Amino acid sequence: MPYEQVHIDFINGPDIEALGLTDDEIMAAIEKSLAAQGRGHTVVDPRLHHMPGVANGHFNVLRGYVGEEIGLSGVKVVGDFVDNYKENLPSELATLLLLNPTNGRPLAILDASHITDMRTGAVSAVGAKYLARKGSKVLGHIGARGTAYWNVRLMDRIFDFDEIRVHSRRPESQEAFAAKLEKDLGKKITRCSDWESVVRGADIVVEASRLDKPTPLLKTEWIKQGALVMPYGTMSAVELSLTDIMDKMLMDDWGQASSGKLGALRAHVDAGKLSAETLHAELGQVVAGLKPGRERDDETILLWHRGLSLSDIALGHAIWTKAKAHGVGQRLRFF
Repeated sequence: MPYEQVHIDFINGPDIEALGLTDDEIMAAIEKSLAAQGRGHTVVDPRLHHMPGVANGHFNVLRGYVGEEIGLSGVKVVGDFVDNYKENLPSELATLLLLNPTNGRPLAILDASHITDMRTGAVSAVGAKYLARKGSKVLGHIGARGTAYWNVRLMDRIFDFDEIRVHSRRPESQEAFAAKLEKDLGKKITRCSDWESVVRGADIVVEASRLDKPTPLLKTEWIKQGALVMPYGTMSAVELSLTDIMDKMLMDDWGQASSGKLGALRAHVDAGKLSAETLHAELGQVVAGLKPGRERDDETILLWHRGLSLSDIALGHAIWTKAKAHGVGQRLRFF
């Protein structure tokens, strides 16, 4: 008896752009996945780093399952290659595979480059929603990679900042980043020539730099009391003392803290400064209402998010659902 035919949906980058997901749709999908994680309805496997060693970059492999809220497993492979701008390519190119968790049937393949950018920005925004001061008016953002735009755009939707400061080590990258934000947000963006000008006095600090090796360029003394600090560079750019001034420290997933040799707070984990004992909560526990987020205006809080497969699956599911409803994408014969 022949097997049932299997088809798979393919949704490319232009398809995703054409769907025009709103800011609220993006953040709702991510908040749903974080709450599911907080309630224990998910499985998150530690990310893997595949390093071919032939270029200045590597692949991240993320795997997970989101239970009753979505009911999908997924695998994302994302290349992170710093020098891609020389080939007129984004530094991060990704593919997401959505799978039926009960029989292994492949369901959809999506261009996840946009998904990576949007979901990272949404995690930053959701984190800020629960952890930043309600009256936060100054955002300091270091780095202009693809995720940076969504960090700023989605956080500004929540806080309507009076001042947004940005810095990138490549002037042309910084100018393009600032100009796009000005066009889309309709407000002036402050271009900064150094890190200190970005960080000092900022209510929210995001460090998304692109360093070749760990270099402590962000000084602990610059952090304002009561600020929310979100570093997520692949190579650490913060001082070891950063965790010493924090009233609360959170992660998207503690299990990922022990995986791989890369990450903004890798040295802090190795030194025991960030541990299961010093970690206040995972972000999902706060979103689910199981642990408190910010409780006082003067709390200085750290959120290190390494990137969750759950976020990719949740946003991929939202895109896939909307694509099917609008007849967008291609249907391919699998077997």
